[in-house]
Amino acid sequence: LFDAQISGPAITHITQVPDGFWPIIIAFIGAYEASRAEAGWVDPADCPVDQPGLLKDDYAPGDLKFDPLGLMPEDPEEFQIMQTKELQNGRLAMLAAAGFLAQEACDGKG
Repeated sequence: LFDAQISGPAITHITQVPDGFWPIIIAFIGAYEASRAEAGWVDPADCPVDQPGLLKDDYAPGDLKFDPLGLMPEDPEEFQIMQTKELQNGRLAMLAAAGFLAQEACDGKG
């Protein structure tokens, strides 16, 4: 992607990324977040003053309507179980990543 210009321990990679890359990433993330905000939240002009950040009635946090393989259960109880499993899996992955970064910060080898 960057002609093998990025090298060394992974903890130093972010500082080696070329400057032109960041505006592109920020633009894509900003566009996606804006579309997600429009899908999930009530327009501030239509929102009561005492309820800022009101979610739309048909929006469930985290449900981005992306299920190309049809894995989402139809039963709300089974969906809740799957959602809990996914949250716990994500938390475990974050702990593992923190461990990788801590090891690399200590010995510089990764």
